[in-house]
Amino acid sequence: MRLDRFLSDMNVASRSELRKAIRNRQVTVNGETIRDPGFLLSPEEQPEVICRGKCVEYQELQYFMLNKPAGVISASEDRKQKTVVDLIGEEKRRDLFPVGRLDRDTEGLLLLTNDGQLAHRLLSPKKQVDKQYFARISGKATAEDSARFAAGIRYDTELTARPARLEILTAGEESSEILVTIQEGKFHQIKKMVAALGGGKQVLYLKRLSIGALRLDESLRPGEYRRLRQEELAVL
Repeated sequence: MRLDRFLSDMNVASRSELRKAIRNRQVTVNGETIRDPGFLLSPEEQPEVICRGKCVEYQELQYFMLNKPAGVISASEDRKQKTVVDLIGEEKRRDLFPVGRLDRDTEGLLLLTNDGQLAHRLLSPKKQVDKQYFARISGKATAEDSARFAAGIRYDTELTARPARLEILTAGEESSEILVTIQEGKFHQIKKMVAALGGGKQVLYLKRLSIGALRLDESLRPGEYRRLRQEELAVL
């Protein structure tokens, strides 16, 4: 792998900036100053690469668990708005992306990685991976609502959600708390499914709790993150 790509993959700077830094004697590999941006090295051998006084460790795949806060968009980059990738403050790869999307006002578990194969396995409806959400809704949740979710519910003129689970935690006259488990992830899906129940029901608050066997670390406050542990990667 070229030295400038090694550094670019790890999001140190742009490729052009890195070429300039290398030519200006600001990069060393295993203690030797390198001036050729095309200098070849093997990440598998874990070379000691120092750029502008900072040691850069190459990581082919990265996995972060984020407790997404409201007000942040699920995207890799945006010129005007803060994204979930912007919340990852430590050394991160340039190709990091969120696995699926949570609405801007939705909180909870979001996985960020550059592992495209894992993302496909988690997002494909054919893989039938459960995604569980906690929701607070207006109105009183009923057994009929649960039955309609279980049968699959049409929430607009063309789209019908696959069968899903709606578990009632509390049922008040003005608001209810529910757990919803789906295997899809269409745009505003849970909000539209709840609205399709009728009676003026609307989602007031939504938080994702789990993806498959991976559950949100409740010690993470909104906006906080950590790397996935090996046992968590194993269950995914």
